Amino acid sequence: MIEDELPWVCIRRTHSRNPVYEWSLVLTAVAIDNEVELVGDTWGLWVHPDQARSAETQLDQYDGENRPVPVRGTPLPTIDSGWLGVAGYLMVIWALPAFASFGLLDPGWRAEGRMQAGLVADGEWWRTVTALTLHADLGHIVANSLFGALFGLFVGRYLGSGFGWLLVLISGALGNALNAWLRPEAFSSIGASTATFAALALGAAFVWRRGYFKGAAWRRSFAPIFGGIALLTFTGVGDGRTDVLAHFAGFGVGLCAGLLAAGFDIRRLGRSGQHISAVLALGLLAVAWNQAVG
Repeated sequence: MIEDELPWVCIRRTHSRNPVYEWSLVLTAVAIDNEVELVGDTWGLWVHPDQARSAETQLDQYDGENRPVPVRGTPLPTIDSGWLGVAGYLMVIWALPAFASFGLLDPGWRAEGRMQAGLVADGEWWRTVTALTLHADLGHIVANSLFGALFGLFVGRYLGSGFGWLLVLISGALGNALNAWLRPEAFSSIGASTATFAALALGAAFVWRRGYFKGAAWRRSFAPIFGGIALLTFTGVGDGRTDVLAHFAGFGVGLCAGLLAAGFDIRRLGRSGQHISAVLALGLLAVAWNQAVG
């Protein structure tokens, strides 16, 4: 054994085999005699005492050159808390059922607002917007409230509660238009889920395109996109009543919107720009419903 072959000394010990052989190669490359020996469960790197200091210097230098540099992600600048936009979204989708419960709406209000592929193709564009505010039952609206609030919260934080939700509304409407174009004329649908998944994709694409995960391993760099797709797959595919195509259409349009928005400095809008965007979003809803019932 080496212990008996004085005057060799052990300069490094480890419980793992790979590091000690890596150190041995480093010393061999600079012509320093060394030996590797396993004693019990400990690996040791042995050298002659005359070369011990030189060996330590070489290994310290090697460790310094190969020490992994910690990845510091770019901080994600936020525009606002996002909660104001969430509150506005919830007020909008719960307003119609509340009005209906008090008898303030005509009996045919739901039919006038639903998305019907043939009528959209004939020019009734407003149905792509009004359908986002309609829901089949309590479970439907509760689900869209939860997921819309969750996904929309991040959109509001990074794009602003005004501008972000304006993009969500437009993306949801365009997703409905795309869905109508791909469907037979008799097809109809309602629900905010198209906009909900547009919000999911919008936030993911914006964060990714802005490069907030750059400098990390490629898997982490694409984490926002992978996460968005995973959530779409997990929450956007359900039973036979689920309009899966609408979910994917909204997600696709949201991706494009997020990529485009990432090229613009949102902070330049300021508070006034966010307020104007919020008014435009509410105005689009008002115009669409006016067209539907007018």
